[in-house]
Amino acid sequence: MTINELGAYLRDRREAVTPADVGLPAGARRRTPGLRRSELATLAGVSVEYLARLEQGRDRHPSAQVLGALADALRLDPDERIHLRRLTKGAAGDVLCPAGVPPARSVRPTVRALLDRLEPAPALLLNRLGEVLARTSGYERLAGPLGLLDGDPPSLVRFVFTDSRARALYPDWERVADELVAMLKLESSRDDPHVSHLADELTIVAGAPFADRLAAPAGPPSPTGVERLTHPEAGELRLAYETLELPVKDGQHLVVYLPADDATALALDRLTGRRPGGLRAVSG
Repeated sequence: MTINELGAYLRDRREAVTPADVGLPAGARRRTPGLRRSELATLAGVSVEYLARLEQGRDRHPSAQVLGALADALRLDPDERIHLRRLTKGAAGDVLCPAGVPPARSVRPTVRALLDRLEPAPALLLNRLGEVLARTSGYERLAGPLGLLDGDPPSLVRFVFTDSRARALYPDWERVADELVAMLKLESSRDDPHVSHLADELTIVAGAPFADRLAAPAGPPSPTGVERLTHPEAGELRLAYETLELPVKDGQHLVVYLPADDATALALDRLTGRRPGGLRAVSG
């Protein structure tokens, strides 16, 4: 990285945003091609002096909250947000995460056997970061066409907050987002470096929809309930879910989906290739 790529990028993006883009009057005698430094500072909720230090390279370690606020104020798109995060990683020596117990990514044989027994019900195994470690073929047939299994490893948290398809997929996106942030808070304390790293990443890349939830008081996630999905092949599905906790040392939990009504039961039968009526609908 050159001497001050972060500051140069912030300044370039500031000059590319017009006052009209952010609802400000253009005014007269503007020497700045885009936003004034004071205008961006006000929009992002930081001081003009601090923004000047960032742009001039006198501070190269802004918090994720500050970067997320600047990204929101500058109307950065997802690719620009990712680039901004990369610049700050470089400024910090590209240290992704300090030492700590890594999130479990291996699956015990008995847990895999349990998933096999659950076929063809959609079921998946998640670690404390919301990464999908294993799943039934029923879940693959349900979630694959939706993009939920994209990524290596797939991450429900990243999908919901950073994938443009998520809001159309989840009619109750706000509630799903609340539940995932509550899960992150419950699964690990805020001093967990791996959770903190994920939270910092999403604060920058996803911006306010994630950061505001992270900052707000949160109750525990619901271990059971009904989730609605809009499927391109099957239409709207109502899925009742049950969350089963594995031993604490595993740091994993199993989520099993069952149809919450007869229409969803028939749709799942078609998706999984099971004979009609093979999955029993539950009330609710």
